[in-house]
Amino acid sequence: MNPPAEAPPAAPTRLHRFTRAERWVHRTTALLMGVCVLTAAFLYVPELAQLVGRRELVVRVHEWAGLALPVPVLAGLASRAFRADLGRLNRFGPHDRRWLRAVLRRDRRRESRPAGKFNAGQKIYASWIAGATLVMLGTGLLMWFTHLTPLMWRTSATFVHDWLALTIGIVLAGHIGMALADPESRRGMRTGSVSEEWARTEHPLWRD
Repeated sequence: MNPPAEAPPAAPTRLHRFTRAERWVHRTTALLMGVCVLTAAFLYVPELAQLVGRRELVVRVHEWAGLALPVPVLAGLASRAFRADLGRLNRFGPHDRRWLRAVLRRDRRRESRPAGKFNAGQKIYASWIAGATLVMLGTGLLMWFTHLTPLMWRTSATFVHDWLALTIGIVLAGHIGMALADPESRRGMRTGSVSEEWARTEHPLWRD
């Protein structure tokens, strides 16, 4: 008599994290931001600028990509899930301060880093990049419509725009590096779902 066949192992539980609308907003914003950074690099780095034969075209692509940057977020406001996540990103609670203290102390224990759907680092990044984008848009408009503003305004706008662009490039590189180090987080943004084990480890308050 043959022994009974073993039941196949159960598939790991997956939790829904992002809707299609939220993923669309993220991808479109990332694409436009990438175009802005890439065209800025070709405009300001001499070695790259020499490779471009049509500088005026690069300038126009940079300007229109910058103007379009807020559009995905504004369109995403039609999604209830996206608005709910914006609310979560805008709330900073006691558990977020505890998470930051653990990071500063390099305490890697799971219980020392409580996080909801978004941890404190993600909240700070989202707030900073949103503010930086608005400043870049404002200074870019001052540089574009040169005949509407005094010379001092345009000079100051150029200074802020250039140095903030460099800062954004560095921060984005860090953001991409952290995403590359967390495959499950990338999978959540790509497919909309994450494993329950990852949620329990990285975002225990949200998982519960």
